[in-house]
Amino acid sequence: MSSDLSHLDETGRVHMVDVGGKPVQRRRATAAATVRMAPATVKLLRQLPKGDALACAEVAGIMAAKRTSELIPLCHPLPLTHVSVKAEPADSSVAIVAVAETTAQTGVEMEALTAASVAALTLYDMVKGVDSELVVEDIRLVEKTKS
Repeated sequence: MSSDLSHLDETGRVHMVDVGGKPVQRRRATAAATVRMAPATVKLLRQLPKGDALACAEVAGIMAAKRTSELIPLCHPLPLTHVSVKAEPADSSVAIVAVAETTAQTGVEMEALTAASVAALTLYDMVKGVDSELVVEDIRLVEKTKS
């Protein structure tokens, strides 16, 4: 079982994966998260001006993607070429989609997942005072590609 886990060596000890022999490729990952909330909270978010809670969550996600290797112990630091985060309100939730891109020897899915997660947590933090039933859910990798 432990031999199937890339961050464990043959003795079961944790190690950073050696990607030195892998080719440099363009890589892209998309991740998503949902913040479920009361419809009144979504209405409040929609009424805020530019520079509002949604924009703050998007910027927080971008900033987090750039620091993923500092947060996740065995992640390689990657030269990100692009990160975008969109927070779209719906009736009783805000959907967050994060895209991270790099040209490197390893994938960028952890950066996309970190961006989506931190954007969701930032939004949670900003509206928790008006909605005590917030739920961050369904954090997931949507897609990853390399070329």
